[in-house]
Amino acid sequence: MPTAPQNTDELYQALEENDRRPYGRTRTVTAEELVDAAEQFAEPVPLVHALFELQEAYTYGSEPRKSPVVFARLLTMFDEQPDVFDERRRHTLFWRFKWVANALRVLPEIPLGALHQWLTEMRDRYEKAGLGLQPYYGQAYQLAAHVGEDTTLAYELWAGRSRTRLSDCEACEICERALHHLAAGDDERALDAWEPVLAGKESCQEEPARSVSYALLPLLRDGRADRARELHLAGYRNCRRNPSMAGEVGRHLEFCALTGNETRGLELLAENRNLFGEVDSPLDLFDFLTGVEVLLQRVELLGHGELPAAGYTGRTWTVAGLRTEVRGRADDLAARFDARNGTTAHTDRRRARLDRAPLVDALELTLRTRGLDEVAPAAPVAATPARTAAAVPDSLPELILQARALDEQGHPDAKARWAKLHTLVASRDYTHPDDPAVGPLARLRADLLSDEASRTGEKDEYAEAAVLHEEAAGLYDDAGVPGDAAVARACALLATAQIPAEGGDGGEATAADGGAASAAGATDGGEVEAADGAGAKAAALTAAHASMVRLHEETPGPAPYQEARLLRLRATALGLRLQMSGSEEHVAPVLAEAELLHAFATRHDLDGQISGAVLLRATTHALSGDLPAAVTGIDGLLDRLKTHGPAWHLPRTLALRGRLQLALQDARAARADLTEGLRLAADWPADVVDAARLHSDLAEACMHLGSPDEALRHLTRSAELELRRGSRTDAYCSYSNAAQLCLDLGRVEDCIALLDSLLAEPDVAAGEVDDRLVAQLRLTRARALHAGQDLKVAVAELVALAAESAGWEDDPGSHAMIAAEAAVLLGESGEFDRAREAVDQALAAHARSPRYEQLSNCLRELARLRAEQQGPDGLADALALLADAGRIADEARAAEYEARGRSLDTALAYEHGRVNAYAGEYEAALAALEKALALLGEPGAEEDQAGEWAECVRLAGAVEGIYLERPAAALPRLAAAVSRLNALGHTGETEPLTSLAARLRDEE
Repeated sequence: MPTAPQNTDELYQALEENDRRPYGRTRTVTAEELVDAAEQFAEPVPLVHALFELQEAYTYGSEPRKSPVVFARLLTMFDEQPDVFDERRRHTLFWRFKWVANALRVLPEIPLGALHQWLTEMRDRYEKAGLGLQPYYGQAYQLAAHVGEDTTLAYELWAGRSRTRLSDCEACEICERALHHLAAGDDERALDAWEPVLAGKESCQEEPARSVSYALLPLLRDGRADRARELHLAGYRNCRRNPSMAGEVGRHLEFCALTGNETRGLELLAENRNLFGEVDSPLDLFDFLTGVEVLLQRVELLGHGELPAAGYTGRTWTVAGLRTEVRGRADDLAARFDARNGTTAHTDRRRARLDRAPLVDALELTLRTRGLDEVAPAAPVAATPARTAAAVPDSLPELILQARALDEQGHPDAKARWAKLHTLVASRDYTHPDDPAVGPLARLRADLLSDEASRTGEKDEYAEAAVLHEEAAGLYDDAGVPGDAAVARACALLATAQIPAEGGDGGEATAADGGAASAAGATDGGEVEAADGAGAKAAALTAAHASMVRLHEETPGPAPYQEARLLRLRATALGLRLQMSGSEEHVAPVLAEAELLHAFATRHDLDGQISGAVLLRATTHALSGDLPAAVTGIDGLLDRLKTHGPAWHLPRTLALRGRLQLALQDARAARADLTEGLRLAADWPADVVDAARLHSDLAEACMHLGSPDEALRHLTRSAELELRRGSRTDAYCSYSNAAQLCLDLGRVEDCIALLDSLLAEPDVAAGEVDDRLVAQLRLTRARALHAGQDLKVAVAELVALAAESAGWEDDPGSHAMIAAEAAVLLGESGEFDRAREAVDQALAAHARSPRYEQLSNCLRELARLRAEQQGPDGLADALALLADAGRIADEARAAEYEARGRSLDTALAYEHGRVNAYAGEYEAALAALEKALALLGEPGAEEDQAGEWAECVRLAGAVEGIYLERPAAALPRLAAAVSRLNALGHTGETEPLTSLAARLRDEE
């Protein structure tokens, strides 16, 4: 608190501000300071309010030891100065007897006798005050349930009594009744009791989050897995990181452990690491730690005890180590409660939770269905191909010769041989075979360097790849194999030429695969770049091609496979140049090189290079705009691959044809090709075919075919595959698209859970991911929170984003959009002064980078909100906002900007109508609506326009007929509109008009 309140008005204002803060240390410390400030005033009433606020902060901030102390002071003031407590304060005081009973119950150091003594005090006070005893019996039942004795009688004494004004809220009492049935083993009765809370009909500060956490496992046992999943996503969001709901968090962790979602459980545990140190309630901590142990026990049982886990601060933990620590602490808490209560209830309950077996093998809780293997610190294990690969030979000479032979064919199995040879040669006791067929050690080292260089290039690390290729070329020279040396130098030339451009796809296959991606409208590295560096890169590729041609001509007697590789590299350089430039003059040289390669490979029966030549030719046709020719070429290649091979080219070729079919707007054919490509890709190692791209393209095809849920599955699968291979930016982009699709589909909780998971990733949290990409994730999350009715958190996120985006000097338009969205949400919250500040920021950014429609929408919506919430008092400010919107419309008209829907002038006139109607200025409202109708014009065949027109007529009819009390004028308007809409076939738009007309006739 910056400065202490100087008078009681400032104190009350500070108390109101603190009441808006979330529960936690900041709110609690401020409440303590406000009590100190209140004691300086001579008036007792402000002190009572400050003490009430402090007790609430302790209660919901999980500091139960301090709550009874504050209440004791309040009770003393009530006994000494009862007149200070008016009816509302008196009600609050007696309500909080229950808070103290709860606080004492969760502290094992408080003797059981003291708990009973407090309940006696509560009963006596209630009787003396003439209050009903149902709340007392409710607390007596809760103590009996806690101890584990005489619960049936205590329940009947409470549940059979009528509720009073001081009874717990309906939601809390429902939860207690349901928990009683649950403890009796009656899941069905418990769930029936819970239904009003789970359905959102009853709620309070703690509900439905508390009930949801208990209901998850009964729902699973009852076969309602989908409902359990839905409630887990929404319920967890309402209790995460909250020390006063640590027990609820523990039960969500347990739910993850028992549904095959151990990875999500560890993720949620990391998100709630603060609870290890911030939970002061021993009972809440007991519940939390037991849930944590259920999760850790399950992970360790699955063989992942060495995985890292988030635990107590001050050291790093493994799953096994944290489980040992948690077990000791939870056992101690159970023993302390049981010793105090004289029963074994807490030890028994804890053992029952730990002994539960998984309830389902795997329940897909979120869109990120990762296994524990995928979060292990070791490199992820590639999926086992369905095809049975040939065994890797044990004989070293045979291994070397086989690796070279497979490499000459471009066979995927070569990689496993090179990987084994990398390990063997790196060993200190490696002895090179003395075998003329194998050749000298220098040649093998060159082979391994070439393999490493290729893998480096595949990661777009072109500079390092070029160095490795050059080093390999030198060793090939030393070994006396000039053909391989020439190929290595050609690869170095190609890698060097790609260094100036960021993000291009490396390797020989880029021009073949990426070119069609560009033609098909794909979004990764194959797109033709319009950046300033494109010309320089095209020039570099031209020079590289010329150098390759000279190198080829100067290389003495290369073997056919070596010469074919040189021809392939020459063609690839020109193919990449075409991608960079998009120039028509660059098409013919690529086709000429592809023809040379095809003719040479055909003469020497090199199936892999024949396939590569056809792919290059097809993508060149695609880049030049001749998509039918590209498809024809691919069709012929597929026929050849099915008969002659190589089989590993089939998935890639089908993927390319699928992308071409997308470009030709044949989504059904595209889905068939892409699906088959994905099926065949499973036969080969993961790095042979870009399965992530296949899933991404399938998502696009599914969207075109009206299958958004299937598209969502492919998008998330694509993103996970990108993550596995280290392409994190691409993965986050795919996830961002998936999150937006979720939101569009109304799957709000799925969207929020996905984004929460992404934003918790270590590289995102550490600020290592592009800030604009992270901002997009956060923006989508804020929109989802708003859609999920979590306005407070959505506002906080958007306001923070608006503040951060204010520094984006290179992108003021995005700041304008974000600030405008923040302003609207602030308006929904009733914070119009802050909303005006956000609007002014948006307008300033708009002046630098216009966002006509977004700003107009924002200003109009804020005006509507102000008039709706404040009526006549808000009219002047609302009209000022509409005046700003009018200036935006004037600017748009001058710039010849066309809105995507109705014109900005039409929308503005309609909003003038609504705003004036909310403020009671009905004549002005009707005039504005008449103007809007004139701007809209008569409806036509378009359904959207007809809907807007009908709504405008309806509102005008309501203003004229109801508020201006002129039904005789309104009814003909409505009748003419209904007739017009029926004639145009827009019968669905007439129902609101006919209903309004019927109402007006009834009131005449």
